[in-house]
Amino acid sequence: MARRVFFSFHFKNDHSRTQQVRNMNSLDGNSSVTPNKWEEIKKTGDAAIKKWVNDNMSGKSYLVVLVGSETATRPWVRYEIRKAWEERKGVLGIHIHGLKDLGGNTSLKGTSPFADLKVSEDGKLVTLGAAPTLKNPAGSTSKEIYASIQNGIDDWIEEAIKNRASYK
Repeated sequence: MARRVFFSFHFKNDHSRTQQVRNMNSLDGNSSVTPNKWEEIKKTGDAAIKKWVNDNMSGKSYLVVLVGSETATRPWVRYEIRKAWEERKGVLGIHIHGLKDLGGNTSLKGTSPFADLKVSEDGKLVTLGAAPTLKNPAGSTSKEIYASIQNGIDDWIEEAIKNRASYK
């Protein structure tokens, strides 16, 4: 059974890489947003972006953060992680720097988007650090990394959900 997922990623840098993961059969995620649609949403302002995120995250049981070279610094990715964690959703990060984009290029490995992110836990601000599950897929080629993600993602998701349940 596919779990319902919300995908979080840096749109400009990683859209084509993320589509590879989003299209894996085991995942039932939010609808893909085209570059034109994302630009249209962005132009309407922060309140509209927040509403889009909130509406699309509603009903999802976990968040998959597809981590590229600049994902950790993106304000909306940070908002999505914070929201998912505070709503007690499973949170899984997957490094995607080794997947090729439409131009056939890979990118540099990004830092953990969880490392310095503060979230509210029982009324206190705490740093997520290594609390969420973060995976670095095996392989040295884009094809091998894709296969690693495809073969591991179901188990990684279950691990992330169990991991989240172990925190208050």
